[in-house]
Amino acid sequence: MYLNCHSFHSLRYGTISLEKLLEQAVECNVKAMALTDINTITGIYDFIKGCEPKGIKPLIGIEFRSEHQLRYIGLAKNADGLAEMNRFLTANNFSGETLPQIAPEFEAVFLIYPLENAPAVLRENEFIGIRPEDLPKLFLKEWKTKIKKMVVLQPVTFQTKKEFNLHKILRAIDTNNILSKLTETDYCSTSEVMLPLSSLLSAYDDYPEIIANTQRVIDECNFTYDFKTPKNKKFFTTDRKTDFALLTELAQKGLIWRYGENHTLAKSRIEKELKVIDELEFNGYFLITWDIIQYSNSQGFMHIGRGSGANSIIAYCLGITDICPIELDLYFERFLNLNRKSPPDFDIDWSWKERDTILHYIFDKYGRDHVAFCGTNVEFKYRSIFREVGKVFGLPKEELDKLAKNPMNLHEPNSIVKLVQEYGMLLEKYPNQRSMHSCGIIVSEEPITNYTPLEMPPKGFPIVLFDMHTAEDIGFEKFDILSQRGIGHIDDSVKLIEKNRGIKVDIRNTAISKDEAVCNTYLAQGKTIGCFYIESPAMRGLLRRLNCDTYKILVAASSIIRPGVAQSGMMKEYIFRHNHPNQFEYFHEVFKEQLGETYGIMVYQEDVIKIALHYGGLPAADGDILRRAMSGKGRSKTALQKVKDNFFACCAQKGHPQALSEEIYRQIESFAGYSFCKAHSASYAVESYQSLYLKVNYPIEFMVAVINNQGGFYRTEVYVHETRMSGATIENPCVNKSDYQTTLYGTAVYLGFMHLERLESKITLLIISDRTKNGDFASLEDFINRIPIGLEGIKILIFIGAFRFTGKTKNQLLVVASLLLTNFKPENRSLMLLQEPAKEYKLPTLERSFFEDAFDEIELLSFPVSCSPFDLLQTKYRGDVMAKDLVVYHKKQIRMLAYLISRKHVPTKKGAMYFGTWVDNEGTYFDTAHFPDSLIQYPFQGGGCYLLLGTVEVDYHFPTITINKMAKMPFIPDPRYSDSKEHQFKTQNQIKEDVSNTHRKPYPQEHEIHLPRHRMKF
Repeated sequence: MYLNCHSFHSLRYGTISLEKLLEQAVECNVKAMALTDINTITGIYDFIKGCEPKGIKPLIGIEFRSEHQLRYIGLAKNADGLAEMNRFLTANNFSGETLPQIAPEFEAVFLIYPLENAPAVLRENEFIGIRPEDLPKLFLKEWKTKIKKMVVLQPVTFQTKKEFNLHKILRAIDTNNILSKLTETDYCSTSEVMLPLSSLLSAYDDYPEIIANTQRVIDECNFTYDFKTPKNKKFFTTDRKTDFALLTELAQKGLIWRYGENHTLAKSRIEKELKVIDELEFNGYFLITWDIIQYSNSQGFMHIGRGSGANSIIAYCLGITDICPIELDLYFERFLNLNRKSPPDFDIDWSWKERDTILHYIFDKYGRDHVAFCGTNVEFKYRSIFREVGKVFGLPKEELDKLAKNPMNLHEPNSIVKLVQEYGMLLEKYPNQRSMHSCGIIVSEEPITNYTPLEMPPKGFPIVLFDMHTAEDIGFEKFDILSQRGIGHIDDSVKLIEKNRGIKVDIRNTAISKDEAVCNTYLAQGKTIGCFYIESPAMRGLLRRLNCDTYKILVAASSIIRPGVAQSGMMKEYIFRHNHPNQFEYFHEVFKEQLGETYGIMVYQEDVIKIALHYGGLPAADGDILRRAMSGKGRSKTALQKVKDNFFACCAQKGHPQALSEEIYRQIESFAGYSFCKAHSASYAVESYQSLYLKVNYPIEFMVAVINNQGGFYRTEVYVHETRMSGATIENPCVNKSDYQTTLYGTAVYLGFMHLERLESKITLLIISDRTKNGDFASLEDFINRIPIGLEGIKILIFIGAFRFTGKTKNQLLVVASLLLTNFKPENRSLMLLQEPAKEYKLPTLERSFFEDAFDEIELLSFPVSCSPFDLLQTKYRGDVMAKDLVVYHKKQIRMLAYLISRKHVPTKKGAMYFGTWVDNEGTYFDTAHFPDSLIQYPFQGGGCYLLLGTVEVDYHFPTITINKMAKMPFIPDPRYSDSKEHQFKTQNQIKEDVSNTHRKPYPQEHEIHLPRHRMKF
C-alpha cells in the first residue's frame, strides 16, 4: 500500500537510507512497496536487490517534481514502463523546460496525481492519490464520484521527529533559504512516515474500493531485472563468432609484431586468454577498446594503457597497453578469470588536450543513445556540511568560515553551533548532488534510457543517474577514458623537439627510453623534476634511497610509494632489504622463487596470487578471489571463507606445517589490502621513463612542454628554474616574441602571456592574431593603434617588459602610454593614429634601479626572472655548505641559506611535522625535516629564503637536514616604494610556496611492521 517512498536519493529531500527504509518496511509488515525518488532512479537497483531477501515485492517508480512542486508519481508496470519514464525525464532534462502539469500518455506506467492537482479527466492508467488526512474531503460531491479512480497515498519521507527537522534543513539548503523563512509548501507534511500496514489500512476501512484499486496497481506492477547478463554492447561486428574470429586474427598479428614468429610461451598464453575472454563474452569489450585505440593512432595521438588490463597479453598485442606481461610475470587472472564475474577494466590515458576528441569519437561511433558517462554521488562532506547547515541557521560568513576550517572541539560551544553539529553529523555521507564520473563511460547494447534517465551537465556529455558500482552490479563494463598532463608533457616535447631541432623522436618505441644508461643515472640521483609520477620530493627521495637504476626497481618504487603500501610498512621494509640483501632470510623457498624481485615482500597485488598458487596450491583464479576479498573489493564473505578453508586444506595436503601456513596467511591478510597492481606500476614506470628520456636528452624542450601543460607537482616557478638550470635563457613575455603559451627560440625561452594572470586572455589572443596577420609591432604607438587595450592592460605589459624591443625605459613608455590613452576614445582609434605618424615625445631621463624589474616580476608572475631570489636578500651570506656536498656531513650540524620550494605536512604520533624542499644559491635541490617541537618555535612563514640550522642525516644515500632552527631572511626594500615605508616589504609576501597536506595515519615504526626477517623454527 506504500506507493510513494523516498530514500535519501531524493536529493535534499528524503532522509532515509535504502537499508533503513527496508528495515522499517519489515517492522511494519509491508509486503509490497514502491521506491519513487524525486526525478531519479538512482536507488532502484539496490532497492530491488534489498527487497528480495526480505520477501518484499519491489515496485519501481519516479516522483516527478518541477519547481519544487509535485506533479505526479509514475509506477512502472514492467521494464517498458521504466524506459518510457526515463525517456520522458531525459527529454526534459536536456531541454531544461519545466515538467508539464499533465503527464504524457504512457503505455506501461501507472500514474498517480495528488488530490490538489488531479486532472478533470483521468486516463485508464491514471489515478488520484488520497492521503488518510484527505479522506474527509470524499464526502464532497466533486470527489465522491471519483473514488473509483483513487488509490492509497501515504508518502514516506522521514522516520522520526529529528529526521523531520533534518528534512526541513535539507529543504532550506535546497531552496537557499534560512529555516525561519521556509513555508509549508517548501517541505513535506508531518504525516509522511511509514505506519504498520494494519494501521494504514484501518484508515481506509470505509473505502474498500480505494484499497482494491491500490492492490490492483501493486499486482499489475511486475518490474523484474536480470542482474546476471551483460548489458554492454554485445558485439563489435555482428555476432559473437565473428567477434572471436576478428579478435583472434588481431591477436595473431600482434603476436608477430610484439614477439616475432616463434615465441612459444607468448603463443600459448594468447590461446589461453582468448579462451577465457570468449567464454566470458568479453570479445566485444576488447574490440571496442582496440577500435578506440586505432582511431587515436590515426589522429597521431599518444595514449597510455594501464591498470590491471596490462596483465593481458591480448591487450599488449592489440596495442592497448605497452607492458609485456611475460617480461614482468603478470598474471592474466588478476585482470580476468572464470571465477571473476565482475567486468574487466581498461584505464587509458590521453593528453588532457586530446581527450575530448576521443570522447566525441566514442559518442559518435556508438551512438549517443547508447553511450553515457557514469554518474557519481557527491556526498555532504565535513567542511561543506557545517557551512551549509550553518547558513540554514542564519550564521554570518565569519562564523561559517570558523566552523568549516576548525575541528569540532574548537567550535564555539553555543546552542546554535550545537544544533549545527548535531544535524551536520547526521548528514555525513548523505548524497548531496549528482555529478559526472571523471572517466567511466558505458556503451550499451540497448538504449541507455532503458535503464536510467540521462542528465546533460555543462561538459556536454550525458550522464546516467547511478554510479560505477551500480553500473557494475547491473551488468555494465565501463571504459575508463582518462586524461593527464604527463602525456601532454611527452607529446608536446616531441613536437617541440622536431620544430626546434628538426629531430623526430619515436617516443612510443619504449626500447629507446627504458633502461637507457644516462636516464638510469638521473633516476638514481633523483634528478626527475617534471617527470610523470617521479618528481615529487617523496618519490625523488625514494629513488635516491634505492639508488634506483633499473626499470624493475622503478616499477617497485612506483608501487611502494603509494599511501596504502607505505602506511602498511612495506616501503620501509623494502628499502631495508634492498640495501641490506644479506640481513634477512626468505620466509620460505616459494617466497625466494616467486618474490625474489621484491625480497620476499608482497609489494604487488599479483604477489598474493603467486603465494596462494605456489605455496598453497590454489588455482590462480582462487588467489584473485582472496586478493579481492581482502582488499575490500570482494563482497562475499562466504566466498572468502571458502577460499580460506581451501587454502589451509591445500597447504596441509602439500605437507606444510600448520603454524607456517597460518603465518603466511596472516601476511597475505596484512598486505593484500595495501598492495598495488603491478601492471599499473609498470605502466606508470614506462611513462616515467619516457619523460625522463626527453628530460635527459632534450631538457629545454621538455621543460617548456611541462610549463605549457601547467606543470605537475610544483608551481610554474620551479619548472622555470629547472629550464634555466638546463641551459636556457629565460625571457619575460614580449609582444613580438611571446604566444599565449611559453615559446622557444633555440635556447631562448619566452614566457607566455598565460602567466600574466592580471592580463585579460582576450587581449592575449588579439595580440597573437594581429601579429600573425599584420607582422611585428613597430613601437608602443603601433601596438596601441592595432590592439584595443586600456591603460591598465598597457601598464601590465610595460611593467613586465613586453616592449623592451623599443629601447625605451619602462618609465618613458608609461609616459607615452598615458599621453596616448588619457581621454582616448576607442572609436577614434583608426581615425587618429593611422592618419598621422607616431609623435616623438621629448621624454625625461628617470633613474631606475636594476632591482625594480625583479619586484615588477614578482608582482606580475609571483617570482623574479631578471635575477635570483638570493640577489634580492639584504645579506650577502650564502651558507656554509652547498647541497651537492651534504652526503659528507652525516651527523654533523650545518648552516645553509636556501629558497623554499615546497613543504609537505605529515602526521606523526607526536603531532604534525613537515618535510621541506629547497634550492641553494647554486640552484641544487635538497630536503629538510621539521619535527613538531622545532616547528613550535621556528614555523614556516611563507615563501622566500630562509637561514637553516640543522643536522644532516644520510638515510640510504639520501641526505636530509633535521632542522633545529630557521629564520626567514628579509629582501631589500622594494625600490619602487622608496617614499613609502609601509609598502617596501609587501611584495616579498607574494613569493609563493607549494604546500600539500596529508590526511592519513602515521606510518608505522620498524617494530610495528610485523614482517619477520627470519624463517620460523620448527
